[in-house]
Amino acid sequence: MAIQEGFHGERLVVVPRPIVDSALEQPVTRRLMVTDAGYFPAAQDHRIRRVTAISEHIVIVCSSGAGWVSFRNDIHHVRAGQALVIPAKVPHEYGADSNTPWTIWWVHVTGLDAPELVSSIGVRASQPTIDIHAVERVVGLLDEIVTALERAPSQAKLIAAAGSAWKLLTQLTVDQFLPRPGDPLERAMAYLEERLESSIRVTELAALVGVSASHLSALFHQATGGGVLAHHTALRMARARHLLDTTGFTITDIAEESGYGDSFYFSRQFRKYHNMSPTEYRNRDAT
Repeated sequence: MAIQEGFHGERLVVVPRPIVDSALEQPVTRRLMVTDAGYFPAAQDHRIRRVTAISEHIVIVCSSGAGWVSFRNDIHHVRAGQALVIPAKVPHEYGADSNTPWTIWWVHVTGLDAPELVSSIGVRASQPTIDIHAVERVVGLLDEIVTALERAPSQAKLIAAAGSAWKLLTQLTVDQFLPRPGDPLERAMAYLEERLESSIRVTELAALVGVSASHLSALFHQATGGGVLAHHTALRMARARHLLDTTGFTITDIAEESGYGDSFYFSRQFRKYHNMSPTEYRNRDAT
């Protein structure tokens, strides 16, 4: 028998709609507002069917077990370590797997910024789930939301929940750009970080991680906004800034430690990157 709630150990928050309506006219919460949230452990027979779409966006995080979602009879499976995102005004049906029912944390959000935040996650009807890098971090944010709203939802608590929801949605977005452990992008980034002193050829690095040079460049552009060599330069400059901030090393020593054999070339590159010389950077707080 399908049930919507009432699971042993569940936590459930439903903000009264008059409070929601009022909050949507207030600063901060008019931008993003949590209307419902909860935690359903081992939710055997859990099932929700909404023929008439709701106005809130739904995020469901499956921390264990499995489930499914259906849009217009197209069924998609949801497994542990994934988030299911259902945009507002989309009819849907979802539920727990009959053999290994899911444990889920979930939240409904609305507000002026909600459509853009949800859209930025990158889900679509043909692929409504995404993998999560650090499930514990995401679950922690959902726990913050539920905890903030479990008692009388004051304006301060509504704002706190909105802040956690904002971080939740942006974290899910960021997760789509970060490399998965062991994939070509992660291995390439690790290789660059370990070899600041070396010159890098994109073709050789691509061959090392098992992809074409063009595909590796595309992966870097998607993740960082720049190419392979730009990322390598960014790593070198981060190393240089750290040394300038924390040591008394000479500029020549810092150039060498940052992968530049020529201190004059290093200084030119540093100025190009930061719009100031290494010495000016080091002395910036002294003036």
